[in-house]
Amino acid sequence: MEDARTIGARETAGAHWWGVVAVMAGIFLLVTAEQLPIGLLSQVAVSLGVTPGLAGLMVTVPGVVAAFSAPLLPVAVGRLDRRVMLTSLMVLMVAGSALTVLADSFEVLLGARVLVGMSIGGFWAIAGSIAPRLVPADKVPRAMTVIFGGVAAASVLGVPAGTLLGEYSHWRVAFGALGGLSLMTALALWVWLPRLPPTEPVRLRMLGQQLGNRGVRVAVIATGLVVVGHFSAYTFISPILQQISGIARSDIGNLLLLYGAAGIIGNVAAGAFAGYHPYRAVLAIPSLLLLVVASFPWLGVQPAGGVALLMGWGAAFGSVSVSIQTWILRTAPNTEAATALMAFVFNLSIGLGAMVGGRVVDGISLPGVTWMAGGFFLVATLLVLRTPASVVGEKTR
Repeated sequence: MEDARTIGARETAGAHWWGVVAVMAGIFLLVTAEQLPIGLLSQVAVSLGVTPGLAGLMVTVPGVVAAFSAPLLPVAVGRLDRRVMLTSLMVLMVAGSALTVLADSFEVLLGARVLVGMSIGGFWAIAGSIAPRLVPADKVPRAMTVIFGGVAAASVLGVPAGTLLGEYSHWRVAFGALGGLSLMTALALWVWLPRLPPTEPVRLRMLGQQLGNRGVRVAVIATGLVVVGHFSAYTFISPILQQISGIARSDIGNLLLLYGAAGIIGNVAAGAFAGYHPYRAVLAIPSLLLLVVASFPWLGVQPAGGVALLMGWGAAFGSVSVSIQTWILRTAPNTEAATALMAFVFNLSIGLGAMVGGRVVDGISLPGVTWMAGGFFLVATLLVLRTPASVVGEKTR
């Protein structure tokens, strides 16, 4: 009888590109589900009789749940086939969406968002490490680009489309459509993915062991710094563009669509570059974000400057997922465990960044939050610079 490693080696001899597309669709829907309440917050608050601030828990709750689900779910399922796990998590998304549609109270709605958070965390933990098992080694960078293209596509298409659907019909319709698409994606995952038994079941002790590897440790810390810095400032991108760059409020929506498009371009470019130069790709991210975000109070004081910086911001942050995951694939003793750890750090850093940024905006100033974000990016840049490129098997000369 074949063991898991033999099966994995045999299956990656061919390319399962439709499986890659199905995983990308899952990522697209998960990110859309996580961010969709932002655009429909007012509708939900009025409909269920809660304040907008309380309705904001629709975003906070799944983020926190996703952070802890990412490392714990792979441990809990042990030797479960990863095709079964990904499909089941997408079915859980269907259940969360259906419960959202039927919710007659805000408490029930938050319960539905808990299910969504579990789906997000578990799916991310597996999806990030699955590319090498679906395509030959020389095609992995391309597969990674496709999978993580779902993140930027959600910002450009998923969230705006869902928001528009909710505005022109009802917020329940938007979540119902999300559930229908999630069901179709669950079927696609089951049909298009091959059998994916874990090469080695993730144990709780493995999560801590990953940090013993310098490459993983640097990736985890750098990711935390970059994501906290990004969301501390990006959470307030609308007032930044209005008050610093003098851009009309009515233009913000269109500019954020362009920001998402720039993120797609950054993802594609990084996917091609990071496959050969992961060290340079990861080093470039906090360096570029430092230049773009921290310079907003000086170079973004006119609309043209603000738009240019925003596009650079989108392209740089859009390259984070594919670049960091390529680094992880090069360094981690157990890529699934390391990816789960990364998903935990990423989701937790989103909430921490928004919280810290809010305190700076209220207590200091709006420009102050861009400088603080720059401080996080600077520390991340120095951290990567102090790490030998040989950690990821790259020569700089």
